[in-house]
Amino acid sequence: MTNLVNEKILDKPIDAATVILLRDHTDGMQTLLLCRGKSLTVMNNAWVFPGGKVDAEDLHQVEKIQTALAAPATELLNEPKLSNTLAAALFETACRETREETGVNLELSQLQTWSRWVTPNEPSMMKKRFDARFFLATLPDGQTAVHDGSEATDSRWITPRQALQDYSDLKIVLAPPQIMTLIALSNFNNAQECIDHASQTPAYSIKPQVIKTDSSRTLIYPGDPEHPESEQQMPGPTRLIWHKDHFEPPGGFEL
Repeated sequence: MTNLVNEKILDKPIDAATVILLRDHTDGMQTLLLCRGKSLTVMNNAWVFPGGKVDAEDLHQVEKIQTALAAPATELLNEPKLSNTLAAALFETACRETREETGVNLELSQLQTWSRWVTPNEPSMMKKRFDARFFLATLPDGQTAVHDGSEATDSRWITPRQALQDYSDLKIVLAPPQIMTLIALSNFNNAQECIDHASQTPAYSIKPQVIKTDSSRTLIYPGDPEHPESEQQMPGPTRLIWHKDHFEPPGGFEL
């Protein structure tokens, strides 16, 4: 018998944007992960994709952003009910945060929508909620990613499978959205294959829920028998279970 966690986060989710930066390597397709520093209050020591919350300046760039995009931002995000201002600002935030945290300059047109994560109002790893859009982009020719040493204290290019293996071995900390994203990315052989797939597929919309038993916490995703959305969204497991100080799919990772 499972029960919803009683503790609730009442604050409205914070709008944010994240970039899954990709490159091809002899080891296979790699993605850039950044390590959040110990001094930060959100995602301490976790390895994440570049990104952050929308700020006031991002919201002021709407006209410039819409001029640079091939279609209205709401259409590209496949969110017609979203305000035009916020939709455009999410693209700007993705590029700005990537530039600030890694030194990589992306054009707005280089972003490909991938997923939307609305974190649950029951705490799993943090007591803040985010409404985050994840974008894909390939590392532009001639550019090098270097972590800023402030928000990101370390960085590494790594294949999705290796990142999951390191997480399984408790060598790195990953948040559930990163775990699920890396599992999905591990299905692709190269960056262009991944980008092409995303361009032909509506962005995944993920609203996890938290359930608990007497001994554990479980995150459930669309398609899970206990999730209210019966249709699975992102490829991979439909639940992650807290086991031995980290989340993992039932039966562990198949790597």
